[in-house]
Amino acid sequence: MHQLLAKRFEHESSMEGSMIRKMFDLGMELREQYGDDYVCDFSIGNPDVPPPLEVKQALHEIAEQADEPFFFSYMNAAGYPWVRQRMAAEYSQEQGVKLEAEDVFMATGAAGALSTVFRAVLNPGEEVLGIKPFFGDYITYLQNSDGRYVGVALKPDFTLDIPAMEAAVTSETRIVLINSPHNPTGAIFAKSELEALVAMLRRKNEELGRPILLLSDEPYRVLVYGDTEVPSVFPLYEWSVVVGSFAKNISMPGERIGYIIVNPDMPGKESFMRGVARASSIMGYVNTTTLGLHLLKRLLGKKVDIGVYARRREAMARALREAGYEFNMPNGAFYFFPKSPLADDVKFVEDILVKHRILGVGGTAFGMPGYFRLSFCVSEDVINRAAAGFKKAMDEAIAMK
Repeated sequence: MHQLLAKRFEHESSMEGSMIRKMFDLGMELREQYGDDYVCDFSIGNPDVPPPLEVKQALHEIAEQADEPFFFSYMNAAGYPWVRQRMAAEYSQEQGVKLEAEDVFMATGAAGALSTVFRAVLNPGEEVLGIKPFFGDYITYLQNSDGRYVGVALKPDFTLDIPAMEAAVTSETRIVLINSPHNPTGAIFAKSELEALVAMLRRKNEELGRPILLLSDEPYRVLVYGDTEVPSVFPLYEWSVVVGSFAKNISMPGERIGYIIVNPDMPGKESFMRGVARASSIMGYVNTTTLGLHLLKRLLGKKVDIGVYARRREAMARALREAGYEFNMPNGAFYFFPKSPLADDVKFVEDILVKHRILGVGGTAFGMPGYFRLSFCVSEDVINRAAAGFKKAMDEAIAMK
C-alpha cells in the first residue's frame, strides 16, 4: 500500500501531546461506562466557566448588523485596523508601554501566534530555549519551522534557573520562550527573575553579536490569585514579543482569537511584523475569524469570574494536602503539578489513579517525570468527590515502595 502520510505522522503515539489526548479519550470512555458522576477528569485545561454575560448582547448586536455589506469581509493579515487600535489601547495599560495599532497582529489563537513567530524567526535547525516542564505542543508548533526545543528545568520551587539557562545558550539559540502564568505548574515568574533573565540575554547578545528574541506566552495572564502580579517583559527588554489569546479570560477557546504584540521599542519592528504577516500567509492561517474580531471589539476588558477558579484552587489544595501529596500552590492558571508518590509518574497516573476513576496527566508529557498535572476546570463537586480517591491512590503508591 502506498504511504500517503509524511513520515513524521506515521507513528501517532510518538507525537507530543499524545499522553494528554490518551487520558482525555479514556475519560470519555469511563464516563460512558460509569456515568459522569463517577469519573473525576482533571486531564485537560478546557475552560468551563461561562463567558461573560456581555457575550449574549454582543451576539445580538452582531446579528443585527450581519446583513450589512462587507460586515464579514476579507481583512489584511494583521486584522481589522479598528480591532488592532482597540487592542493597542487595552494592552498599553496591561503591558506598561505605549502601543500603537501597528504593534499588534491578530492571530488564529495562541497556537497560531506561536507557530507564526517561530516560522518568521527560525531557520531550520535553530533553537528555542525554554523551560521544563513545558506545554508539549510547543514541539508540534516548531515542526512548521524545523526548529528545536531545548528545555531547562525549573528549580524545585518552580522558579527560573538562570545559570542553567545561560549555560544552555548556543550559537543556534534564536528565541528564549517563557510562559507565565505557567502551564503546567501555575507559577508566575517574579520581576526579579525576569530582570536576571534579561541581564543574561544581554550578555549573550554581546557574545553572539546579534539579539536573542524573548518570547512571552501569556494565555493565562488574567488567571491570577491573591495579590500576585504578572510582570511585563516589555519595559525590561526591547527585543521582546508577547503572544496570547482570549480562550481563558473570556472562556471562548473555540473562537481561536489570538494575538502577537511586538515591543514598540524593538529596532526594526516593521521588518519583524512584515515577516510575521508573510509567515501567517505561508502556513495558511492568513487571519483570524471575522466573527471572533467583532466579538472581541465588544468584549475587550471583560473577563470570566476568577473567583470560581479561586474557590476550586482552594478545594484542590485541600484534597491534595489531606491525602499527603507534595505540591507548590499555583499562583496563576488552572493547574496543579504535584509530585508523584511513585518515581514512575505514568504508572501512578495510568494504573493507580485511573483505578479510582481519577484522570490526570503524567509529568513525562511535559518533559518532567516524577510529577503529574491536574486541571481544575471542573466543578468543586468533582474535586471534593475525588478527595477519597486521591487518598486511596496515595496509600497504594506508598505500599508499592
